[in-house]
Amino acid sequence: MGDFSIFALGRGLIGLASLLFISYLLSNNKKEIQWKTVFISILIQFLIAISVLKVSLILSFFEIISRFFVRIISYTASGSSFLFSSLIDQEKSSYIFAFQVLPIIIFFSALTSMLYHLGIIQKIVSFLAWLLNRFLKITGAESLSLAGNIFLGQTESPILIKSYLEKMTRPQLFIVMVGGMSTVAGSVLAAYIGLLGGDDINEQLKFSTHLLTASIMAAPGAVAISKIIFPDIGKNIARSVEIEKEKINGNILLSITKGTIEGLRLAVNVGAMLLVFLAIIALFNDIMWLIGDLFGLNVLISESTNFDKLSIEFILGYLFSPIMWLIGVSLEECALMGQLLGVKIVSSEFVAFIKLANFKNISASVNFLSQKSIAMATFMLCGFANFASIGIQIAGIGVLAPSQRKNLSELGFKAMIAGTIVSLVSACFAGILIS
Repeated sequence: MGDFSIFALGRGLIGLASLLFISYLLSNNKKEIQWKTVFISILIQFLIAISVLKVSLILSFFEIISRFFVRIISYTASGSSFLFSSLIDQEKSSYIFAFQVLPIIIFFSALTSMLYHLGIIQKIVSFLAWLLNRFLKITGAESLSLAGNIFLGQTESPILIKSYLEKMTRPQLFIVMVGGMSTVAGSVLAAYIGLLGGDDINEQLKFSTHLLTASIMAAPGAVAISKIIFPDIGKNIARSVEIEKEKINGNILLSITKGTIEGLRLAVNVGAMLLVFLAIIALFNDIMWLIGDLFGLNVLISESTNFDKLSIEFILGYLFSPIMWLIGVSLEECALMGQLLGVKIVSSEFVAFIKLANFKNISASVNFLSQKSIAMATFMLCGFANFASIGIQIAGIGVLAPSQRKNLSELGFKAMIAGTIVSLVSACFAGILIS
């Protein structure tokens, strides 16, 4: 991972201070911020990062878990090769996203459903929730939701606490939303690994470890940022940690079938979303090119930047460049990192990960020069914080708690910003520890 750098530490501390200050400016009640809880949460987030990235024993443990995700990719390939045959033969064709990434979502969804039926996920979530509850002194419902988000999606995790949702205060509901925004579901996590790692098992293991670490780090990070932006001064819900008991119908085969259907629905949604957003980006870039050509901006941009014309990527890249520099990204790569963050917020993390997969390719016309930036980008993009997720949470959580729909709609935008900040803090810590 490289040697520890005092310079990187200094840059990282500047970035962390800047992100906490931005959160403070967004706070709706600055006087009631529980700074002790905030700093303990930040410390835990950093300790998770340093434990995985610098302590060999813990790194080895995470690599064991990462191998599980990597094996899932190989298991999925067995099923995909039967269905799609030569379409996924690397010797005969190029990488085909629909046949090599989307099936991972379907298989992992089925596997998750089976593990949930067996009660394995609930036990892991309960343990992690107990840790959060004990060290951060947050409510049991908040702890369960945050722990669940490490494995489940932003609408699946709240199911664990559905009986509590109607009674939650706005700050408590906010932390549930931020937890969903700052993490990714296990099903898509496996897909990201396949996307970034390609066919190289070592690369798959590396990105699996990074993504898994980022997802776990997001839990205490969500507590820290949520407690700054929306301090909880209202009534408390019991601090006991107890997963909502849901009747499980049928047998293990039925649970696999249900998970498969849900995974298929998710894969189709992801595919459709990517098709539409990439097409829209191409449309707007064409318009931008015409504007740039009309005013002579394309030549100027091509001669003085890493971009070849006026585009959405160019605008987003330089819009978010200052933040990228603050968290420790080298000056020459700030625009590329800013572009990834902008694309993630405007469209989705999936689109951003596709771009990252291109940027890490040294043969590409535009690429990252350092492994540090690639690692930081991986941590930064590991979260659902985008505009579409606001609607997803309003619809998904709103079904479980109809009386909270007004609060969900009012808190959605801030929750997205908070989730983005959580991921940036994780990237900031990665920048300190990886050189």
